[in-house]
Amino acid sequence: MNKENYLESVFATFLLKDSYKRFPSDEEFVRELTIKDVYNFRNRYYLLRKLENFNRKEIVDIEAYTIEHIMPQNKNLLPEWRHDLGANWEELQKTYLHTLGNLTLTRYNSELSDRPFKAKRDMEGGFANSPLRLNKGLVKLEAWNEDEITKRARSLADQALQVWQFPQLPEDVSSKYSKKESDNEAVTYTLADHPELQGEMLALFEELSKRIYNLDSAVRMEFKKLYIAFKTTTNFVDIVPQKSRLRLSLNMAFNEILDPHGICKDVSNVGRWGNGDVEIGVSSADEIDYAMFLIKQSFEKHRDEE
Repeated sequence: MNKENYLESVFATFLLKDSYKRFPSDEEFVRELTIKDVYNFRNRYYLLRKLENFNRKEIVDIEAYTIEHIMPQNKNLLPEWRHDLGANWEELQKTYLHTLGNLTLTRYNSELSDRPFKAKRDMEGGFANSPLRLNKGLVKLEAWNEDEITKRARSLADQALQVWQFPQLPEDVSSKYSKKESDNEAVTYTLADHPELQGEMLALFEELSKRIYNLDSAVRMEFKKLYIAFKTTTNFVDIVPQKSRLRLSLNMAFNEILDPHGICKDVSNVGRWGNGDVEIGVSSADEIDYAMFLIKQSFEKHRDEE
């Protein structure tokens, strides 16, 4: 970072990232935000707070509100809901239930419950009486269906583009940072730098990686020279590929890990590649479930420290 031109240098840093580290384009941002499981996103209140209060002087404290599913979570939807959603209502509920287009805020969650859309709209404390901007677009609607969910999702995503804008720099400014970056370009490692990952070991690594990614949308993978790091704000598990197993380092103190099967090894006083004092090995797919039980502890430890 250039301290004399801090914001400019931050923008340049974002713009010059590539591959999986790149700053997403507006199109990518909108596409992913409209389909994301926002309800189970750990920063869901931050997201909704920013959307509600953007360019608003009278700030709404959304911590006093709860998240409302416009289309209810109940798998046994009322006939009115099934009619509005159509013949494939079960698939639509599964697809859109937790997405941005179907979520709003209310202080009347228990009263709204699983009622039909018009009842939720018109009852005391319903959408029509809500002071929240997030609910304004619901007032004039006669039904809640796939078309309305996707239109609302796109509208909120477009608003999000104003809240979190893509960094912009004149070409002559960004080019000077590009030159500096190319002059000091760090070595980039890839899967090819880990020859142990082939055949069964590669399949095992890919399955374990998929499970780790599924912990949270913030999880990212980074290839290092001698190991592969999985991180959010910091590494929570590092994988060292070996010929007959994957050696995992969990970024925790050994006395913090809960290990009913007793497979963890204390490497606090042993030189190892990777971060943390806990080591385990995974040599077959049937060991992944228990490995994920241990990995999740490290992930949650560092998530809680953010």
